[in-house]
Amino acid sequence: MASIKDERGYNQGFAPTKTWEIRTQRRAARIASLIAPADKTVSVLEIGCGTGYTAYLLAQRTGAAILGTDRCALFINEAAGKYKLPNLSYKVVDLLDPKELAGSKFDYVVGDGILHHMYFDMDNTLGKIYSLLKPGGKIAFLEPNLANPMCALIFKVGWFRKKFCIEPGESAFSRRYIKAKLKTAGFQNVAVKHVDFLLPCLPLQLVPAAIFVGDILERAPLLDKTSQSLLISASKPGG
Repeated sequence: MASIKDERGYNQGFAPTKTWEIRTQRRAARIASLIAPADKTVSVLEIGCGTGYTAYLLAQRTGAAILGTDRCALFINEAAGKYKLPNLSYKVVDLLDPKELAGSKFDYVVGDGILHHMYFDMDNTLGKIYSLLKPGGKIAFLEPNLANPMCALIFKVGWFRKKFCIEPGESAFSRRYIKAKLKTAGFQNVAVKHVDFLLPCLPLQLVPAAIFVGDILERAPLLDKTSQSLLISASKPGG
């Protein structure tokens, strides 16, 4: 399946198709379900927003003030031109730059397929996210599951990493790994669920059956562990 690459030539997501659109809508709904009933007084930071579709869906679904950020200016320019709502804005941000977003505080920090790009700098990444949250603030992320056979091949086998243009510092997560990292960073109420079996490259006519089967597999002991993604949530003490 075709991918979207950043200015360095690394894969940063899937090229839009109807199946990708359905999949992204479902993933955005999962993240939105973890955001309390909201209005524009509730602030949400999406990191790694890419070309903006998930940020747009979150703004539609929650009514919260969504700030979509990405370090790739090309992506942000495309997002700002394509997806517009009164409660949605975009900004070029390198999350790990200490000067970026200095003094800003958010009720939620969220993302879809972004934390794993900083796998080998996870302590600093989660520390920065923690600092950006208000007391009692929450996080919600969807990240690739290392127990999924396809994810294991793509992220752990050199030939596949090269074929799929994987960044050197990028890897999928195990459930145990990310739970431990979040607790070390000071988060509480840490939860990691196995979700999503819908492949973005699947022919459109197979999508309804794939969703039906995937929803069953998510509830099946042991089989759920092979899901494509981990739905990660946690909160900052206080509030």
